[in-house]
Amino acid sequence: MSEAVQTGQPAVLFDLDGTLVDSVYQHVLAWREALEHEGIDLSVWRIHRRIGMSGGLFLRALDREVGIQITAEQAERLQQIHGEGVRRRLDQIRPLPGARELLRRLSDGGVPWAIATSGRAETAHPIIRLLEVPEGTVVITRDEVPFAKPNPDLFLAAAGRLRRNPRDCFVVGDSVWDMLAARRASALGIGLLSGGYGREELTAAGTYRVYDDPADLLAHLDELGIRT
Repeated sequence: MSEAVQTGQPAVLFDLDGTLVDSVYQHVLAWREALEHEGIDLSVWRIHRRIGMSGGLFLRALDREVGIQITAEQAERLQQIHGEGVRRRLDQIRPLPGARELLRRLSDGGVPWAIATSGRAETAHPIIRLLEVPEGTVVITRDEVPFAKPNPDLFLAAAGRLRRNPRDCFVVGDSVWDMLAARRASALGIGLLSGGYGREELTAAGTYRVYDDPADLLAHLDELGIRT
C-alpha cells in the first residue's frame, strides 16, 4: 500500500546545476570536450542551450543540429567522457550565493525539500556534497527515472519521496527544461537567472516567479507563501 500524501507546508523541489551550484559552464565545457573527442564540432552557445535536459535528449538534439547519426555505443561513450570532464572540474564548482543558507532555512523551518537533477548519480553526488546537505536528503538523479527533463519524471519522483502532491510543490530551476517539466508535473515553476537563461525565456516556459539566484529567492520566500 502506498504512503498517504501529506499536506501542510508546500514542498520545494530543486534542480541542481545552475540552480544551487554554479556548474553550468563546467558541464558545457565537458560536453564540448566529449564531442571534440568524437570529431564533432558544435559551438559552445548551442551546447549551453541544451544544458538541463538529459544527456540522451541532448544527443538526440545533436543529431538534428549537425545532421549526423550517433550510435548507441557512441552516445554512451560521449556521456562517459562528459562525466569524466565534469569530475575533473569539480574544484571549479561552487555553491551559488545563498544556496546553503536557503536550504538551511527551509530545513530549520520544517519545509520539505528535495533535489531532482538530470545528471547521473556519479556526477551529481560529488557536486551535491558541496552544498553540505543533511544526511537523508531526498535526491533523485537521472539513473532513477525512465525519462529526464523536460519530462516530469524527476519532479514526480521527488514529490513522491516527500509524500507530497506535485500540485503542492514549487519547482526551482534555471532552464526552460525545468519549467516545462514543472508544468507537466502540475507544479509551480520558480525560475532563477543563475544558469544563463533570460527572464523572458523562463516566463514564456511557464515560470510563476523569477529571481536572480538562491540568495534572491531566500529574500523573497514570503512571496511564495512559505513561512520559516
